[in-house]
Amino acid sequence: MAESRNEPVVVIGLGRFGGALAVELASRGTEVLGIDGDPKATQSLSGQLPHLATADATDLEALRQLGVGDFHRAVVGIGTDIQASILATSLLSELGVADIWAKAISRQHGRILERIGAHHVILPEHDMGERVAHLLSGRLLDYVEVDRDFAMVKTTPPQDAVSVPLRESRVRSRYGVTVVAVKSEAHGAKARFTYATPDTVLMYGDIVLVIGRINDVERFAEAG
Repeated sequence: MAESRNEPVVVIGLGRFGGALAVELASRGTEVLGIDGDPKATQSLSGQLPHLATADATDLEALRQLGVGDFHRAVVGIGTDIQASILATSLLSELGVADIWAKAISRQHGRILERIGAHHVILPEHDMGERVAHLLSGRLLDYVEVDRDFAMVKTTPPQDAVSVPLRESRVRSRYGVTVVAVKSEAHGAKARFTYATPDTVLMYGDIVLVIGRINDVERFAEAG
């Protein structure tokens, strides 16, 4: 059986979000069918996606004719037209698509999408807003929330974590976080992230990837 990442994907709605997603998937070797009701949207991607269709994604018969029901995975990238987003998601569920991803513009919109069959709801504007807020309000170099109260951050180590092996620094007991990787400043421009071990010694200027509860990783970063 082919790995799921190689299975074809249908992307409905080829605006900024859906179009970028479809092109990125195609560049990674995934077969993509892009669908949009606006001919300008499909034409703009004609040189980047081999499979494009101008069709009404709220029309069940149109989706059937395009073979959408044969796809295991689908993404509804429609954003501003909430009614079309809801109808398209509902039709994908009716067609039996097993893995439906849908973009939402609000949490309420997202809850509706989940109720009618979306397995994954994406809130790109909300998620980016939260990420930027965390970056602006602290010493974080990057921030990725992996669950409601869990995140991975890129930051620099605090003073009490440098010059000693990680096992001796007691980072986990002090801060409740785990250092999973480090990029050593000593390697200069050639520095690359490597997995951290109990014997890893952090130095000033190193960049670390740390995972833990949001409050804990932020406390770790602020202690630097």
